[in-house]
Amino acid sequence: MRWSVTGQVNFGSHLDAAITIAARLVNDLTPGQARGRDYTPPEDAAAISHLLPPEDGVQPQVTPADAAALSALATQLRVVFARVDRRDMDGAAAQINALLTASGARPVLARHDGQRWHLHYHPMEAGLALSWTAICATGLATALDSEYADRLGVCNAESCDRVFVDTSRNGTRRFCSVSCQNRIKAAAFRQRQHAKAGEGRGTPR
Repeated sequence: MRWSVTGQVNFGSHLDAAITIAARLVNDLTPGQARGRDYTPPEDAAAISHLLPPEDGVQPQVTPADAAALSALATQLRVVFARVDRRDMDGAAAQINALLTASGARPVLARHDGQRWHLHYHPMEAGLALSWTAICATGLATALDSEYADRLGVCNAESCDRVFVDTSRNGTRRFCSVSCQNRIKAAAFRQRQHAKAGEGRGTPR
């Protein structure tokens, strides 16, 4: 499956959601720095449940065991973003393959709860964490199998290590958010002003 560019990169329905959720899990469930501040992820299962999309209008029920497993998954997913950011595609592919194997990911058509037949990327008997491991790994595998394989990144701003998916037309995104982009612009402006002031004080009269 290839992504199409129509002003923005379109990842395509379920796989678009999978890649988006992968980035969300990394950003919300891994410790580090976010937008200039130290970040500690939540451990409460109820808070973590809201990171996942509702299914048939019902929010997933996340148990403490699910929460721990999703946090571990987020740490593994971060490795993929970090390696792509460093252009280590071999390392990113190896990590994705490990996740695909661990989750037992495989495409399967399923019909349940009165729905039409639709595609799943995980065994129907898989639990919540394994299901999302399969879904996210499949989405990221599709990303690497495309001309937009380098669109996964880690924020370039100082004191921030949150990740992002670059869906822009020209693929030049470097920051996880507008907040970080503005923070860096403001710092660069202050640095230029400081340099100008220094030059002015050093000018002989």
